[in-house]
Amino acid sequence: MAEQRRDPDDDEARTWAELVATARRTVTDGLVVGTSGNVSARVGDTVLVTPSGVPYDRLTPADITGVDLSGHQVLGSLVPTSELPLHLAVYRTTDARAVVHTHAVHATAVSTLVTELPAIHYMTCALGGPVRVAPYAAYGTPELAAHMLRALEDRAGCLLRNHGTLTYGDTLDGAYDRTAQLEWMCRVWLTASSVPGLTPALLTEAELAEAGERLRGYGQR
Repeated sequence: MAEQRRDPDDDEARTWAELVATARRTVTDGLVVGTSGNVSARVGDTVLVTPSGVPYDRLTPADITGVDLSGHQVLGSLVPTSELPLHLAVYRTTDARAVVHTHAVHATAVSTLVTELPAIHYMTCALGGPVRVAPYAAYGTPELAAHMLRALEDRAGCLLRNHGTLTYGDTLDGAYDRTAQLEWMCRVWLTASSVPGLTPALLTEAELAEAGERLRGYGQR
């Protein structure tokens, strides 16, 4: 018997449009190449997610792809991203409403060098503290999801060794901004570390704590 899949409601259709725009932005901003990386957003108990192997510029409203929290497909006919276990693990264990996973160049490079991104900038606080590197495991596996969850403890983002980045947030814009900040910090650290004979100055725990307090009051209220 064919699986029963329903039509999207208005909130899901609107969120899908935002998700596709975010996915296209990862390409435009150079955070992914081709169809690498993936984006998802939660609407109620449904997780909308980019499909596997489809260029983002080809996605239309009719291509909406969604699963429930157990991974059962409830929207669309395209196969969800192979990294679905990563996304579902985040939604099951955090209050995330959106997840962005990329293969950003500088972040991926850093993931091969250290077990934690050094505190090179105060925006470290935007991700909850120094960003950890999850040990390597094959993409799309439960092992990778388990490594990621440990790296995400008390954090809103992590690096995946020899793979890329994962961040989450209350909104797609929030999750994307954390990804962009993480890639930028990795680029700063790599650039500073490349100067012969010099070592980058890093922020102390006290300096990070002060910056974190200031960031909580940042922006319009």
